[in-house]
Amino acid sequence: MYLNINLMLEVSLAFPMIFMGVSALNIMTNLEEYKSRLKKVQALMQKKGIELLISQDPSNMNYLTGYDAWSFYYAQCVMVHINADEPICFVRNQDAGGAYIKTYLKDENIIKYHEKYIHTWPLHPYDALVDLIKERKWDKLSVGLEMDSHYFTAYCYEKIKQGLPNAKILDCERLVNWVRVVKSDAEIKFMKAASQISQLGMKKAFEVISPGVRQCDAVSEIYTTLIKGTPDFGGDYSSIVPMIPTGKGTSASHLTWSEDKFVEGEATIIELSGVNKKYHCPMARTVLLGKPDQKKIDTMKKTNEALQAGIDLVKAGNTADDVAQAFWKVLDKYGIEKTSRTGYSIGIGYPPDWGEHTLNISKGDMTVLQPNVTFHMIAVMQFGNWGVEASEAIRVTDKGSELFCNFSKELHVKS
Repeated sequence: MYLNINLMLEVSLAFPMIFMGVSALNIMTNLEEYKSRLKKVQALMQKKGIELLISQDPSNMNYLTGYDAWSFYYAQCVMVHINADEPICFVRNQDAGGAYIKTYLKDENIIKYHEKYIHTWPLHPYDALVDLIKERKWDKLSVGLEMDSHYFTAYCYEKIKQGLPNAKILDCERLVNWVRVVKSDAEIKFMKAASQISQLGMKKAFEVISPGVRQCDAVSEIYTTLIKGTPDFGGDYSSIVPMIPTGKGTSASHLTWSEDKFVEGEATIIELSGVNKKYHCPMARTVLLGKPDQKKIDTMKKTNEALQAGIDLVKAGNTADDVAQAFWKVLDKYGIEKTSRTGYSIGIGYPPDWGEHTLNISKGDMTVLQPNVTFHMIAVMQFGNWGVEASEAIRVTDKGSELFCNFSKELHVKS
């Protein structure tokens, strides 16, 4: 039996409710969550003098509408008008079915553009977006753009700038990202689920990383664990693949696996994240294969001391700078130099990274911590040809902080 895919798509677009399924019905029960997010975004738009917001960051699109598809490799966006009851989801015709299934939006707020705009320069999807804005008579408004979003290209910007000469074009300065910094209780629940998956993934990593095992074979088992999740909830794909620099690679950042085998006497850093409903809860740990190495053990202890000093300063009312100063005070005591930031906010994530691009745990960041701010605090120490790392996903509370994971940070020696 053969299915006519085009016919199925036509039916799905004509009768979207047929295709909504459990995911969309669950979204409907959380309608108030989406309405609250929209109101917060519109309030910040008002403060910044933005009448129309164009958001192309897939994490922000998901946050505002529930849209969730691997379609971010071409131009798409969510538009928020300052007075609208719902956002508009602007997607390729081929992906309109996904928008009907995944979002809570009314049909009229899902706008699809023609295939002729896909990779047929000089035509571009934002030509159709400009036409839509003109049809709505929004072409003289102040328009906020995500100037530094990964998928907002120079071509996107030029199409808007040239197509809307009477609009006031503004950088929205990661407006939606900043709204996302403080999580709702529902979001915290998803992150706690993700944390359970993270711990299962790290436990599996400690089991499978052994001398003579190929890195790719180890990662395949780690990946399986992260996607399988628990009997109560499964795992999503992560916005960053598991990173496992080993040997000299521990002195470098963001290295992934190869087909090489793990070697006795070498350390391996594992950084991974469980994911639930696109919410991430990353964690990093270090494993040493073979005999204990006192230098690495001592450095790991100093690293964890610095990490804990920072965690001790996490509470509502303190700043990101307060946390960073406490962290670096310990490093300074031991004469350890670290020039990179030591943390960033987390939540929803799509490739290529799981950070929210807002607060940094670094000296000089005066962002005031609020309850339900969540961030990833990383203590990675690199020394020429070796390094160690531990990290924690942290929730700010009224009284202090809560660690999402409960997993030893000590150097794991596997002999």
